[in-house]
Amino acid sequence: MRILSIATLFPNPVKPSFGIFVGNQMRAIAASGDVDLTMVSPIGIPPWPLSRRHPYNKLADIPERSEASGLPVLYPKFTLIPKIGGDSNPARIARAVLPLVRRLHAEQPFDLVDAQFFFPDGPAAAIVARELGLPLTIKSRGADIHYWGRRPAALKQMQQAAHQATGMLAVSRALREDMVALGMPEGRIGVHYTGLDHERFHPIERGAARALVSAMPNLGIWPEGPLIVTPGSLIPRKGQRLVIEALARLPDARLALAGAGEDEKALHALAERLGVAERVQFLGLVGHDLLPHVLCAADVLVLPSASEGLANVWIEGLACGTPIVIPDIGGAREVVQDDTAGRIAARTPEAIAEAVRDILADPPSQADVSAHVSRFSWGVNAQNLVCFWRDVLAGEAITAAA
Repeated sequence: MRILSIATLFPNPVKPSFGIFVGNQMRAIAASGDVDLTMVSPIGIPPWPLSRRHPYNKLADIPERSEASGLPVLYPKFTLIPKIGGDSNPARIARAVLPLVRRLHAEQPFDLVDAQFFFPDGPAAAIVARELGLPLTIKSRGADIHYWGRRPAALKQMQQAAHQATGMLAVSRALREDMVALGMPEGRIGVHYTGLDHERFHPIERGAARALVSAMPNLGIWPEGPLIVTPGSLIPRKGQRLVIEALARLPDARLALAGAGEDEKALHALAERLGVAERVQFLGLVGHDLLPHVLCAADVLVLPSASEGLANVWIEGLACGTPIVIPDIGGAREVVQDDTAGRIAARTPEAIAEAVRDILADPPSQADVSAHVSRFSWGVNAQNLVCFWRDVLAGEAITAAA
């Protein structure tokens, strides 16, 4: 099969961890040898001049083709209108991608156009697929449905792309139900769970991991006391504010926030106001080389997001033997199936604190926790995606689970 896959969230030479889970998936597919994969990751650049230090300048310098992510990727540039132009991104992405893919299709025809997110990738890929006369597949991952699905202009484009698509995937059964509720054709939507790098994410004895991360100058995590870790971008949707408020009810615990983002200043101020600043540590961005050690060192991983499909970090935390506390969103109940995996708690400081106290009072073994994700791997993930593409091209019915 010759597959053209479009993903705006994908590792690049400037941001190697950007969309790393999509990069892991596509590297596994390329390594399988079952697919001739052409990966296209459009890069948005504003149309007006920027200061020399502006982050977009570095993105503008990304070469049109690079193998920095571990496989060949094409990086066409499209015009991005920051903050106000989100709903109209798909058309601009398609205009930037089409000249390149028309030439490639003429040289060696593609069999299928694939999108790795529902918005903006899905409607953009739908335009490309129509222009090339090819079938279309689209994968949804959570925020693309839950955020963009509430914006009328974006939703209309998503619904049109969904009805054009021959097959679609969701990262959990719950997300599949959300897609159906938005008017997408149920019979064309399968479930495709995330993968996991077992060589990187596996249990390291908690005491040894804690000693290691406390000795690292760039981390310096406290060596003693119950440790809560909350990984993820510091943005309101991820709910770090709720974890800090819960910490005020857990006087012996400490909290390490692994991530960076626009909410950092407000979170610092909240910790000061609640009198817990000395027990909150802002680690900044933690690379995938150090993240497993941080997760293994934690007694509990807490991530009270407002929405998720099935978060990769849930699986990574469990793989490290760390129980998780998450809300009843997306595929939470498909992951937390009993108390050895953690707790499903309401998005309130009181509920989060109670769940953490329960786990600390009777912690499960790391082996019991990690057993919950033995079924996840990037190899299985890639194999299932390849089978899905084959079924689409063969005209087979889309199964409910993939």
